Amino acid sequence: MEVSFGKEIESLRLGAGQTFHGEGILAITKALLQSGVAYVGGYQGAPVSHLLDVMVQAKPYMDELGVHVEACANEASAAAMLGASIHYPLRGAVTWKSIVGTNVASDALSNLSSPGVKGGALIVVGEDYGEGASVIQERTHAYALKSTMCLLDPRPDLGVMVRMVEEGFRLSESSNMPCILELRIRACHVRGSFEARNNLPPAVSTRALMENPAGFDYMRLAHPPVTFRHEKLKGEERIPAARKYIVEQGLNELMPGKHQDLGIVVQGGLYNALMRSLQQLGLADAFGQSDIPLLVLNVTYPIVPEQVADFCVGKRGVIVVEEGQPEYIEQEIATLLRRRDIQTRLHGKDLLPPAGEYSVEVLSQGLSLFASSYLPGPATESAKAWLAANRARREAVAAQLDKPLPNRPPSFCIGCPERPVFSALKLAQQEVGPVHIAADIGCHAFGTFEPFSMGHSILGYGMSLASRAGVSPMMQRRTLSIMGDGGFWHNGLLTGVQSALFNNDDAVLLIFKNGYSSATGTQNLISTPDSAAKEMSADKMESLTHTNTTIESTLQGLGVQWLRTVHTYRVEKMRETLKEAFTSDFNGLKVIVAEGECQLERQRRVKPWIANLLKKGKRVVRVKYGVDEDVCNGDHACIRLSGCPTLTIKDNPDPLKVDPVAVVIDGCVGCGLCGENAHAATLCPSFYRAEVVQNPKWHERLLASLRGAVVNALRPA
Repeated sequence: MEVSFGKEIESLRLGAGQTFHGEGILAITKALLQSGVAYVGGYQGAPVSHLLDVMVQAKPYMDELGVHVEACANEASAAAMLGASIHYPLRGAVTWKSIVGTNVASDALSNLSSPGVKGGALIVVGEDYGEGASVIQERTHAYALKSTMCLLDPRPDLGVMVRMVEEGFRLSESSNMPCILELRIRACHVRGSFEARNNLPPAVSTRALMENPAGFDYMRLAHPPVTFRHEKLKGEERIPAARKYIVEQGLNELMPGKHQDLGIVVQGGLYNALMRSLQQLGLADAFGQSDIPLLVLNVTYPIVPEQVADFCVGKRGVIVVEEGQPEYIEQEIATLLRRRDIQTRLHGKDLLPPAGEYSVEVLSQGLSLFASSYLPGPATESAKAWLAANRARREAVAAQLDKPLPNRPPSFCIGCPERPVFSALKLAQQEVGPVHIAADIGCHAFGTFEPFSMGHSILGYGMSLASRAGVSPMMQRRTLSIMGDGGFWHNGLLTGVQSALFNNDDAVLLIFKNGYSSATGTQNLISTPDSAAKEMSADKMESLTHTNTTIESTLQGLGVQWLRTVHTYRVEKMRETLKEAFTSDFNGLKVIVAEGECQLERQRRVKPWIANLLKKGKRVVRVKYGVDEDVCNGDHACIRLSGCPTLTIKDNPDPLKVDPVAVVIDGCVGCGLCGENAHAATLCPSFYRAEVVQNPKWHERLLASLRGAVVNALRPA
């Protein structure tokens, strides 16, 4: 990968007596090393990508400690790594994005939690929930419940988060249960500091190898009939042991307040938003002292019945602040209170929204109702005034608009190699007719937005080809499945390609081969070009093409007979290839590999090279595209076909023309798509290609002067 984490890697070396400053996810990474972790694996995904990225780049330091780090093919292979902790006293940690990543890993997690673990097993998941999420809105809590795994939801404070990592390993070992540590995006990116400790080289490691394997123990297998015994052990031994450890080590936090007859039970990860909300209600100060007692659940599963009962007994009312649905925690608390005949009134989803992210404003709306019921007075009035002012501001802004502002959906990066393929697909469908398109997870999912609006389903990472299996036999035209090279290696090769070949399905698969797992931060793949190819490409300032044919070789090895590799920026060639795939007499799987390097990675490589050349005073040629204002007729077909952010409109300089003209603004990377589209779609000839020469030779300066003089002489007076 091209992004460097050199500064972050240095912070991993901090020891006792030093202070760590940085983001939450990097603090978690440091905490793993302080805990004596022996192996780390995972699959990248927001908001926890940096954990694995940093450790992969820190391999020399990991080797010093004897820590094995592995970038896994998917979440299932990462979860399977934790099998090392079943027999051996090895502390292992894996990471991925949840909830979709946990779905992929669920088989391995079930078979891990049944026999239990000897060494601490920690699963760090990015709980990507809420308004800024990029996945379906579900919760990891369900997996902790069904498989009986401890679930930690630490308060977003770096010291607490680091402690929960260290305690998570001990909790896992004391209860023999794997532990999940869930981190919302705000926890991952919260900044702060904590007092570092020395990293602990694991007792058994890559530098201190085991001589013999563990003896055979059938009880350590997730296989009937011993799984029946495992189920009993979960309830009879493991959960009680976990609860005992939670209480003895004070993992949950009890914070007193002056209104002892009320209480708030809150997930640790929501603590910061809760405190800000209480401040708005005048029920907490700026130092985090709440007037209402709090029970902060840094461990949300298992709940400790005695701890919750002691907190609730004698109170007039308690509200459970639990984000998402169903309300697992609230239901469990309600059950345990009734079983103990504790008549404290319990609130939660009756006052707070049943779904959606609990922002400060959302929490304030629910808490103001709770406070007004039990603490009528100026506190609730000030909250109501603040909420009313927020509504008034929104209404005032809306009143100034003639109509609602248009949506601004995310889009491809400038110069993205995937944009021209969708332009070609748009043109191809004008000839062959509309086709069913199975979309997928990845950058190419932006093709579902305007101006392309292509994609009938997204069923999972790399599962587009599998998802069209029930549609293909019912369609007159062939269906199209789209996936990226990341999705191909993650899941698509087995769930899609293998199945389609086995069933001799007549379908079309389009694979975007941009060289990286781009949507998750441009991590390397098995099909990523090697360093030598990147250096050679930088020397010529060109895009990488045909430098790694692993995907093509794999497809041919499986038996794919119809295979084409086309450079993505060749719109006309791509259109013809798509048309051929839809109309070919060949009956079977047809695969088009659309090859074009991720533009972000290309710019990261090329820009330093150009800067170095300019610093040395060497000649550099940069391609620039533009629109001739006198030729442009203002129909904007080029924009509708491309959607490039640097291709926009401006007022027509001709006072006799009303329609605005197209213009290429600063930011253009010179990919040439606008010109390719104009040629392929037979649009107006208004696009031009120019070369900007920096540090030109003397004869180029002279020639430019002569050209300028001639042009000026030909201009009308």
